Amino acid sequence: MGDSTKTDKAPKPNFFQGVKTEFKKIAWPDKESILKQSVAVVCISVVAGAIIAVLDFLFQYGIDFLTTL
Repeated sequence: MGDSTKTDKAPKPNFFQGVKTEFKKIAWPDKESILKQSVAVVCISVVAGAIIAVLDFLFQYGIDFLTTL
């Protein structure tokens, strides 16, 4: 059979060192941008919730009307 001597292998990079390196590459947004985007998300969520609530009320009223005929 073959010789079972150790061969020189390339050292494996440390996972956490790789994560640290990748985090340095991230372009983090500034506070003003985060605030604007957060306000936009909250406003859109409130509007979408209101639209869904109105549609739910209308569908409920319509179904109740049809079932009482």
